[in-house]
Amino acid sequence: MARRSWPGSNAEVTAPVLTPALMPALCLLNPHAANGRCAALAQPLREALPQVPLVLPENVAAARQRLLALPEGSRVIVAGGDGTVHQLLPALVARRLQLAILPGGTGNDLARALGLARMGWREALAHAQSAPASAMDLGEVATPESGPQLFMSSLTAGFDAAIAIRAQSAPNWLRGQPRYLWATLTEIGQLRLYPLRVEADGVLLHDGPMLFASSLNTPSYGSGMPAAPGARIDDGELRLLRVDAFGRLGTLAMMPLLLTGQHLRHSRISLSGFKALRLASPTPVPLAVDGEPLPSATDVSVRVRPLALSVVRQAR
Repeated sequence: MARRSWPGSNAEVTAPVLTPALMPALCLLNPHAANGRCAALAQPLREALPQVPLVLPENVAAARQRLLALPEGSRVIVAGGDGTVHQLLPALVARRLQLAILPGGTGNDLARALGLARMGWREALAHAQSAPASAMDLGEVATPESGPQLFMSSLTAGFDAAIAIRAQSAPNWLRGQPRYLWATLTEIGQLRLYPLRVEADGVLLHDGPMLFASSLNTPSYGSGMPAAPGARIDDGELRLLRVDAFGRLGTLAMMPLLLTGQHLRHSRISLSGFKALRLASPTPVPLAVDGEPLPSATDVSVRVRPLALSVVRQAR
């Protein structure tokens, strides 16, 4: 499935009607996930799911059309990563479908939040066919340039968005966190600070230069960086990760803290919950949603969409 973005739904999102575990109506595999490595699952899945249609869509539009044609509330197995799920969110929400993931991307931060990242595909498939579904929150970001889009893991703004954008051009042999480390070191060499005015739930939190101000729904992003410890995907809030101004050496010294979850000890880094966020800047700021680039913008609005997506997750 070729990567390209599309506008999210403008309709009001309400909590899905949850139903008992169902026989999957469809298994959708993104053959381009993990730089094409996910395609190797096609034949094993055909053999493991003889009664379930397996779809390898040619592009995003074809994938969405297949989902939109399903009965409301159907269970769908999706083999791919965060980028795959992100591209499918509008159709999943519109039809109130139950999402069961077979982790097969380079990031897999949603799979981590669902407790599925360490499962092999056979174990994840068995879980997808038997475990009940529950509701999770989503985020929604809107800018004048791109309109509203849903996200399930992160909306990054500033330095970390520039990293996500650069990671897409990393060598194909780099996977997962090493891909993001390569992009990080490259971006530090061209470090920029961003003048940002940050308001959360009507309260002014910052007005001045920052490294980044990003919104997280999952505890990790960027292929497993534990950026928002304690974050939950069903608590009706998103987390705002604010990193104030750093120089090149300071940024380089800060990154190991972020990679190990020790970053909140630093006085220039903070994490807080919010329901609605506004970012404003006199100059365009790089943006990425679930690791997918968005057009840079000077005015960004973010809000939580409580219990908007039904997912199959590991029992807590």
